[in-house]
Amino acid sequence: MATDSPAQPVASLWRRFTAAYAALLSHLVVVSIAILLIPVSLQIFSRHTDLIPSYIWTEEMARFLFIWTIAIGAMIGVRESTHFEVDVMPELPPRGEAVARLIGRIGTLVLACVFVFAGIKFTEFAWFRTSELADLPLWLIHLPWPLMGVTWIVFLGEQMLDDILIMAGRKAPPQKASLADIDAGTLNL
Repeated sequence: MATDSPAQPVASLWRRFTAAYAALLSHLVVVSIAILLIPVSLQIFSRHTDLIPSYIWTEEMARFLFIWTIAIGAMIGVRESTHFEVDVMPELPPRGEAVARLIGRIGTLVLACVFVFAGIKFTEFAWFRTSELADLPLWLIHLPWPLMGVTWIVFLGEQMLDDILIMAGRKAPPQKASLADIDAGTLNL
């Protein structure tokens, strides 16, 4: 039986793990935004109506969830190469683009290491402390920083390996999106 599409290579265990982790993060960001709506809505309704009492803990809970939402979004942004990637280079050949991407990713890797090591100290500082209003453990609001750094390292490792393989000529460069793909909404990022 003949097929019209070429056989896709089987993804390595590492690539399957990073894809599953990215999918988990995508679901978590949706859940965190959905939960974030609850304390923010309570704040709005309590300020502008007399239907419910004014809750103080909602501001603190909203801050905690907002920080987590931002951190998860930044993790996803690095995975999809949309967080720190700015297209300022002229059109380069595939190997030149791989070199430019690798240099940018090395800078992001340095920042990720800062987030890991400083974030661990930051989290240790808050380990036995609690928040003033809701009495929540403060390490929960400090934990996103080292976790974000570790996640960036995981995703950057995969991307940097791809760039090195492209520079060595052992992997085809990624396909550029055409305007037709963008208009049709058929991009597979």
